[in-house]
Amino acid sequence: MNWNWDYFWESVPLLLEGLLVTLELTVLGSAVAYVLGLVFALVRRARIPVLSQLMYLFIEVVRSTPLLIQVFIVFYLLWPALGITPSAFVTGVIALGIHYATYTSEVYRAGIEAVPKGQWEAATALSLPRGRVWTGIILPQAVPRVVPALGNYMISMFKETPLLISIGVLDVLNRAKGQGAETFQVIEPYTLAGILFLLISYPSSILVRRLERRVGQL
Repeated sequence: MNWNWDYFWESVPLLLEGLLVTLELTVLGSAVAYVLGLVFALVRRARIPVLSQLMYLFIEVVRSTPLLIQVFIVFYLLWPALGITPSAFVTGVIALGIHYATYTSEVYRAGIEAVPKGQWEAATALSLPRGRVWTGIILPQAVPRVVPALGNYMISMFKETPLLISIGVLDVLNRAKGQGAETFQVIEPYTLAGILFLLISYPSSILVRRLERRVGQL
């Protein structure tokens, strides 16, 4: 199969539309994962017997099953059971967010446990309200420590969005697949999709590594 530069450049606008969908999924899914992950970590940290155990079980189940299966469960089982019909895009954001929240929760937990014991003791000695301890002392120290790890999960999420084709979300890779299927020329659109993923992922990885070095110097 010969390389066709004209076809390659003709594919750019369509794949850029798919790239925008991919970026939207990544940003929104990461926001859900970061918020839910912190909630999960705090619930486990609270050590409320039944609730903490249920949260631990939920996290382990989600971490131990493929994202693709979770997407199917949410889209084809959960929504019909609840009698609602969110779009495939919204389902993708929620599924990605919940899946990665189980990982970010462990990152947050590690950051919280890394806060020096003296900080907890000082807060106790000052008789600070529990909410003030968390918002004014613990989280401001814990969160900056885990930003690089959270960035790594965002990059991973960016590269896993093609799994959402199973429910009809057309991201950049799935646009490339569709383009190739229509013209029977797959090399150009897949190559372009790979280039677009590289142009986003590689600079992001470099940024995360720089953040890790800065955090390590704190």
